[in-house]
Amino acid sequence: MAPLNDKARELFDTTNFVTLATLNPDGAPQASVIWAKVDGDDIVFSTVKGRRKHRNIERDARVNLTTFDLSNPYVYAEVRGTATITDDPGGALIQELSQRYMGEAWKEHGPAERVIVRVTPDHVYTR
Repeated sequence: MAPLNDKARELFDTTNFVTLATLNPDGAPQASVIWAKVDGDDIVFSTVKGRRKHRNIERDARVNLTTFDLSNPYVYAEVRGTATITDDPGGALIQELSQRYMGEAWKEHGPAERVIVRVTPDHVYTR
């Protein structure tokens, strides 16, 4: 485990968008733009069971998260780590992130089984 440094913590714990990279079954990368926040030395985000990122993480827990400062894109942070998944039946995390990023409650677009993905850093790089 590699602790988040102050710069990474600052960049991931704001409303900067985060790019999540996972590995498809054939080894090709798959990237998604997500909302995230810092929880201790981990980074957490919400997704729905069955989505590509969820299936990829269940098969191979290695992930990459990258974010940058919206006001200065040359300032960025990269985290490589291992993801774990827990159920979030009430959708508490997506509600918190929606309030943070959009200032309003999250509305699901159809039935969804929410999960929380927790990324524990193995490598942290900031610039």
